[in-house]
Amino acid sequence: MTQRRRRKGPPLRRLLWSGAEVTVTLGIVLLLLVVHQLWWTNRQAKADAGRKVRALEREWGQGQGQGQGPASGSPDAGGPAGTDDPAVTEGSNGTSPGSSPAASGSTGTGKRQAAPRWDQAYAVLAIPRLGLRAPVAQGISKPNVLNHGYVGHYPGTAQPGRAGNFALAGHRNTHGEPFRYINRLRRGDTLTVRTSSATYTYVVDKTLAQTSAGDGGVIRSVPRSRVVPSAGYSEPGYYITLTTCTPEFTSRYRLVVWGKLSRMTPR
Repeated sequence: MTQRRRRKGPPLRRLLWSGAEVTVTLGIVLLLLVVHQLWWTNRQAKADAGRKVRALEREWGQGQGQGQGPASGSPDAGGPAGTDDPAVTEGSNGTSPGSSPAASGSTGTGKRQAAPRWDQAYAVLAIPRLGLRAPVAQGISKPNVLNHGYVGHYPGTAQPGRAGNFALAGHRNTHGEPFRYINRLRRGDTLTVRTSSATYTYVVDKTLAQTSAGDGGVIRSVPRSRVVPSAGYSEPGYYITLTTCTPEFTSRYRLVVWGKLSRMTPR
């Protein structure tokens, strides 16, 4: 009996040792994945976003110096042929942009405009309180927009300075996390959106700390939550909406910040 137990001893120890090695290896792999997701993706996306902001500003500076008009595909020029976006020229409520004193002359020309090309960065969002400057791209695709550290423009919502709701999405954690601290924004804080033809200044007005991920009411032309009916607006206007995931490191709910257009400065 004693001999049998001795014979079984070494194989059992080897099995336990092998299991411990596998566990340690898996732990190291998981740790590396976490480091990659939380540190490397942020570093890479922030670098990409910073380069894009600088590239846009160089392009606009050259265009201004050479007397050129807006670049093709920007919200201030013709985009893809035959792709007019009604949200760019009028809010879904049908209000003319010229009806708001704050946005008077915001088009510069009054001509119909087309939406920017899909996934194209065409504006720069700046939030002084957060020290944020991030490119704004058309669409909210994760692989093509959000994961590059960009802020994404919800298709079908208004463009900057236009009647309706200029609605944006951004990561709160990982991939540049441009909207990580938008919960710190307070009423009266300013946001600016710069395009090839103008700078639009918005003032933070309201915040919705939590709503469902499917609450599409927050990005409608007249934004109003369908989950929290008291949150939002009841009249047409010139709005900006920032949306991101909450709580941090989850995507279960959405955090929303709203602002109103206060000034337009042509280039």
